[in-house]
Amino acid sequence: MPTLFRFVVTLAILAGIVYGVMFALVMFVEPRQVELSVKIPQEKFDPQAKQ
Repeated sequence: MPTLFRFVVTLAILAGIVYGVMFALVMFVEPRQVELSVKIPQEKFDPQAKQ
């Protein structure tokens, strides 16, 4: 088997494995939804009020 053909087949197999893993993640992993709250200091909100 020529070296280039072997290389292309190896890349195709690796791409298939990556695609399979991505498909499995999409199908079997459910993301969690959490509520997020971030406090912003007044100085960052209105920088001219500081002067």
